[in-house]
Amino acid sequence: MSRKTLSLALALVLLLSACGKGPEAGTSPSPAPPSPAASPTPEPEPTPYDGPVNPLTGLPLEHGSPDDRPVAIMLNNLKKALPQLGVSQADIIYEVLAEGGITRMLGVYQSVEGVGTIGSVRSSRPYYLELALGHDAVYLHAGGSPDAYSKIKSWGVTALDCVNGPYEGTLFWRDQWRRKNLGYEHSVVTSGEAITTLFPSYSFRQQHQEGYTYDMAFAENGAPGGEAAQSVTVPFSDYKTGLFTYDADTGLYLVSEYGQPYVDGNSGEQVGVTNLLILKTRCANIPGDEYGRITVDLTGGEGWFACGGQYVPIRWEKGFPNGQLRYCTADGAPLVLGQGRSYVCVVPLNSNATFS
Repeated sequence: MSRKTLSLALALVLLLSACGKGPEAGTSPSPAPPSPAASPTPEPEPTPYDGPVNPLTGLPLEHGSPDDRPVAIMLNNLKKALPQLGVSQADIIYEVLAEGGITRMLGVYQSVEGVGTIGSVRSSRPYYLELALGHDAVYLHAGGSPDAYSKIKSWGVTALDCVNGPYEGTLFWRDQWRRKNLGYEHSVVTSGEAITTLFPSYSFRQQHQEGYTYDMAFAENGAPGGEAAQSVTVPFSDYKTGLFTYDADTGLYLVSEYGQPYVDGNSGEQVGVTNLLILKTRCANIPGDEYGRITVDLTGGEGWFACGGQYVPIRWEKGFPNGQLRYCTADGAPLVLGQGRSYVCVVPLNSNATFS
């Protein structure tokens, strides 16, 4: 064998030896295992709110403390004195008859910070004092009936009065446009800024006493599961009827009165509330009262609760004079309100609210 032939044979042996280390003839190399697919980044769980809660609404409290005493302000509701100011930001609005078939309102605010001008402020009656006492509230008013002044003293109400007190020109003042165009008695106003600035300089108790609780349950969805209540008409008297129209987009009852939307004069915003409560009770003229003043029995009775476009009958009661209003369903279970503002209509026994 020649040297050239020997070299070719050795090269062929080495080639076959190298090829023998690979896959068998006629087979393909095994594919590499696929890389694991990247998992999507999970959305972070929302952090549960653990800050202070407004005891009057069940919502987060943006200003102040739940231990602060709320502010309850008497509000004029004569048609000629409208629009009211600052009312859309009240946590609870109580509307109750006064003399002559008119109504007045008590706006209750856990905090008035940022509310702006509030008014016009009007005079007191004893049953409005009872409502304020039910919240351990600081009560602002401009005058009052003789019986109201007597009860302010005997019941120990923290009452700040524009008419017979040292507060006009500081905590209260006369809006000059209202004084000129609406009348002197419809011109008293206050403001959230005046209240938050001046209250710390006053000597009354600023916070609830230790152990105080406002016993009211709230749920994110407060619809009671009853009959339809898309529109609710609430007659107070021949002079005043309230209309509450449910807006499904916001979950609020939009308020109208005197045939017009009930608006806040600060913003032009129509007042909207989550909860509507209608409380029926005995309202009677005071014998011999020259101004036609009335009494309103706040010890208890029947009524209705509307929320989320539905309503159910309820029962209610209040301890005299400083007990909290307590609501229950017809079977006696404590009522659960929707988280949000409330409007409470206190109407005579012969008032027949209608729901549709």
